[in-house]
Amino acid sequence: MSNTDVFEMDSLCDTEEMEGDMELGMIDEDMVYPEEFLPTYHSIEEGATVNKALLAEFNGKPDSLFFNDGVRRIDYILVYEDEDKKDFDKRHTFQRRKVSFTTALTRRREYFEACLMKMGIELEATQSVINDKLLFVKVHMPWDVLCTYAEVLHIKLPIQPNDLSSRPSPWRYFSCITKHFYPDEQMIMKETEFFTAPFEKDRLEYFLVRDKDLFFTAAMRSRMAYYILSRAPYEIRGNTKKFGITKLLDSGVYKAAYPLHDSRFDVKSEEEGSTSERYLLYREWAHPKSFYKMQPLNLIRKYYGEKIGIYFAWLGFYTIMLALAAVVGLVCFIYGYKTQDTSTWSQEVCDPAIGGQIVMCPQCDRECVYWRLNSTCEASKQLCIFDNFGTLVFAVFMSIWVTLFLEFWKRYQAELEYMWDTVEFLEQDEPPRPEYEAKCTNERKNPVTGVNEKVPYTACGRCLRVSVGIGTVFFWILLILASIVAIIVYRLAAFFAFSAKLRAEDLKELEPLKEYVTPQMATAVTASLISFVVIMILNILYERVAIWITDFELPRTKTDYENSLTLKMFLFQFVNYYSSCFYIAFVKGKVVGFPGDPVYLLGKYRNEECDPGGCLIELTTQLAIIMGGKAIWNNIQEVLLPWVKNLIFRYCTRVDSKKVIPCWEQDYRLQPFSKHGLFYEYLEMVIQFGFVTLFVASFPLAPILALVNNLFEIRVDAWKITTQFRRIVPEKAQDIGAWQPILQGVAILAVATNAMIIAFSSDMIPRLVYYWSFSVFPYGDHSNHTMQGYIERSLSIFNISDFSHDSLPMMKTTYSITTCRYRDFRYPPRACHAV
Repeated sequence: MSNTDVFEMDSLCDTEEMEGDMELGMIDEDMVYPEEFLPTYHSIEEGATVNKALLAEFNGKPDSLFFNDGVRRIDYILVYEDEDKKDFDKRHTFQRRKVSFTTALTRRREYFEACLMKMGIELEATQSVINDKLLFVKVHMPWDVLCTYAEVLHIKLPIQPNDLSSRPSPWRYFSCITKHFYPDEQMIMKETEFFTAPFEKDRLEYFLVRDKDLFFTAAMRSRMAYYILSRAPYEIRGNTKKFGITKLLDSGVYKAAYPLHDSRFDVKSEEEGSTSERYLLYREWAHPKSFYKMQPLNLIRKYYGEKIGIYFAWLGFYTIMLALAAVVGLVCFIYGYKTQDTSTWSQEVCDPAIGGQIVMCPQCDRECVYWRLNSTCEASKQLCIFDNFGTLVFAVFMSIWVTLFLEFWKRYQAELEYMWDTVEFLEQDEPPRPEYEAKCTNERKNPVTGVNEKVPYTACGRCLRVSVGIGTVFFWILLILASIVAIIVYRLAAFFAFSAKLRAEDLKELEPLKEYVTPQMATAVTASLISFVVIMILNILYERVAIWITDFELPRTKTDYENSLTLKMFLFQFVNYYSSCFYIAFVKGKVVGFPGDPVYLLGKYRNEECDPGGCLIELTTQLAIIMGGKAIWNNIQEVLLPWVKNLIFRYCTRVDSKKVIPCWEQDYRLQPFSKHGLFYEYLEMVIQFGFVTLFVASFPLAPILALVNNLFEIRVDAWKITTQFRRIVPEKAQDIGAWQPILQGVAILAVATNAMIIAFSSDMIPRLVYYWSFSVFPYGDHSNHTMQGYIERSLSIFNISDFSHDSLPMMKTTYSITTCRYRDFRYPPRACHAV
């Protein structure tokens, strides 16, 4: 079979009709089959005898990965519950319906397994040693079936050893030191490199077949097994055919389907010839004691597939690059911390003779009171830590760092493509999704090849699907923005209400906490809680909507599906997580007017003002809370959730310690891997990448927090998939997919946002202007450039007699004043202005 033949076979699709299944209360993918099918779609004629899988007793070998004969390798496991052993009471109508439902499940399962056997798949069933109602069906693919589907899936296999000399490593001179940071070469030995080519059955003699049992790796075999299971039919009704293990799992026909781990994670397999790769990965990669070692990427790729391998390669590379940014950020933080007490403008704020004599105007109408500038002494010192000349340098550095990170990653990714033989991984190498194939009812001419091919929708239909998807995403984004506006209105109203209720004389019983129970604190805490609840609710709802819309769009391949879902989810998460930061950085305190003429939102609520030092410290606090809290919660959730679930399952299915449990039953007691794969892992890291780059000018500690989190993240993810989850079906991947352009977009935006933070949120530019121009002649009185007098120059003066009736504070001030100050450059500070 040639590659062209395989490609044409891949494009064959079936007619699909959506019909309600009243018996099971669900809808399946139906296919009206044409004259030719892929080998996967072979089915049994109506009325023919249905063969059943042979039932074999467990042979007592817990580490065996073979059938009872010890020859045929297990490529996949199917688990179902034996309905014959359920005790149903047939006297009641409900129970009779339940029996009818169970009969339908049994019929579908038997037909599905019979179709598998007709395709050449060999099955063997074994009863559970823990629960006598459970049966495990072992799936084996003979040599001829493997060859057929290796060609269908364009699997590349070795033709001869690679005899090209590799470039020596530049670190070879330091091998005596660096070897301690790499996995033990005695345990994980270097693999032989081969030249490869897409497998073709008719050219078998050109491939390097030394041992037929080892020619196809376990990862390849399970990948081909899943391809067959996802397309094998399980029911025929006239001209319609229902198919796919996914639908059978959803409807309860099977309880689980998974490939086997090759050993236990903490004990090496006693099976003869076993490589125990899972055990090696745990010892040299997932174990906490190996946190300082480089990742064995080649073994990860071999055991879990290229898609998992490329994720951990990207995460490791990102973490290494973060180390440089973390060092520079830490230096800038230390510089700011050391200079906070020597900062001239901070000293003026805290000086009783300067800041203590400046009376500031109220920050809201009627309920707020006058206050002294030196009451913000501690806040001004904290601001100096994050808003200094070092921060300006760090922002420029991070703009360069983010560009270098992406460019170096592209180079490293190209190296992995060459090493892992995915350079020529094209779209036609990836088979269409079964859901796509089932709905191919229209025909079109391929503009590239000129060949007529089946597609599931017309050009107009595709346009409609895409339009619905885009419209839905924008609707939900607008919904988030509406919720943000509502929370802003709440903040304004709550600040006014708390200012009226939380007066000093009303808090005498809370004397130790009086300084903390302030209107600002009460407003911030309650608004944060409301915002958190809204974000969580919208996240849950939108996730389901995004999946539904992506299913409706019907992408052709799994990669297309993931890319489409990725873009939708990231746009939503971007607005959800970053909107509050953008509001604080670029909106809050920017349009407030001045005491005599404040700006109102909705004509009623006076806009929020910033502290005299600016809103940067609030942005820093927001970032620290979100980044730190999110990282801690995610790691706890990723570690505890699967561990607790497995613990509960083992407790509910506890058995006598003397019983020998086979490996397929040990794997069944683990958690199934998410059907969305690594989507949430990537999303978590890309959101973190945004925090590290978009607002780093206000928080130089962001890279070091991200670095510490990622050092745990790599090992937590490794521990999780190695010890707590069933083996993942290996998938091919060339790169990180849609996350690459997303990272590039974030990097471009990061340069702009950091520049805008320096320009609009930070006081850096006004300070520099004052230092170089207004502190000396002809504008200033100082002979040398200095920051002395900056506070006086940065505050405008307002005559309190010009307050309108609606803005005039109700409480009489204890200060003998005629003017108050506010943060602005509206008028010369020494000239009172009558409004």
